[in-house]
Order: sequence, then C-alpha cells, then structure tokens
Amino acid sequence: MAATRSKVQLLERLWVWAKELQLNPEELRNIVCLSKDNSGQTPWHEAALRGKVEVFEKLWDWATELQLNPEDLRIKVCFSKDNSGQTPWHKAAGSATLKY
Repeated sequence: MAATRSKVQLLERLWVWAKELQLNPEELRNIVCLSKDNSGQTPWHEAALRGKVEVFEKLWDWATELQLNPEDLRIKVCFSKDNSGQTPWHKAAGSATLKY
C-alpha cells in the first residue's frame, strides 16, 4: 500500500505542476487522461495492469474535473486499445487475483 500511496502522491505532484504551467483544459485532458505511450497504453491501461485502484480513482477524479465528455470517456478511456488490441478492461482482468 505504501508504494501505491507514493505513486498517487507523485501523480498529484505532476497534476499540480501541469496546472502551474497554466495548460489549458484541452492540453490537460490530452496529457493526463488520454495520452498514449509507445505501446499504445494510456495511464488507465497501466493502472489496470498493476491493479492500482487508487490510481484509477485519481485519474477518474481528474477526468471529472476536466469535464471529459461521455464520448471521450467511452471511446478514449474505457475502450481504448493498446498496440496489442487490449483495453484497460483486459489489463484489469488479466492482473486480477480471485479469492474463493
């Protein structure tokens, strides 16, 4: 849990710096919520892959604050495919540990 808290704190610091740079809302949306790395993964893919609920919650808070429209949330977040065709849903399901 400490590592997750540390990552959330780092994300929060990056968020503050981005806002201090006075990026406009569209730039913040693109950088924070919709950006993709070289493998086509968004921050949402990475949080799902690592099983980081706290990071997902923080990303969701920021998406809400940035007023991402429902279509962007649906297409560019929930159903965004990486270069291997996987969505954050695939990553979350693949990293899940079920307890019986």
